[in-house]
Amino acid sequence: MNESPIDVATYRALQEATGKDFVSELVETFMQEAPGMLADLRDARAKSDADRFRRAAHSLKSNFNTFGAHTLGAMARELEIKGMTDPACNEAALDALEAAYAPAAAALKELGRG
Repeated sequence: MNESPIDVATYRALQEATGKDFVSELVETFMQEAPGMLADLRDARAKSDADRFRRAAHSLKSNFNTFGAHTLGAMARELEIKGMTDPACNEAALDALEAAYAPAAAALKELGRG
C-alpha cells in the first residue's frame, strides 16, 4: 500500500478552517498555477535569476505545505534556502520536485472529490 503524498490531517484541517468549497477552489487554482511555477523555477535557474528562483521556490513551498504536501514543501524549501549557488540545486533536484508533484496533484484531486 502506497502512502499518500498529502497529509490528510493537514488537508482536512484546512477544509474545516476555511470550508470544503473554498479549499476546492484553492486546489483548482493551485493545479492551474503550479506547472507554471515549476517552469518558472527551472527558467530562473537557466537564466541565473537568483531572486526569481528563490521567489518561485518559496511560493511552491508555501502552497505545498498549505495542502499537506510536506515532502514537496521540504524539497522546495531546500531549493529556496540553498538557492542557485549550491551544487545540490541542479537539474536533478528540479526533476525530482517535478516528479514528486504529479502524484501529489493526483492525490489532491482525489481528496477534492471525497
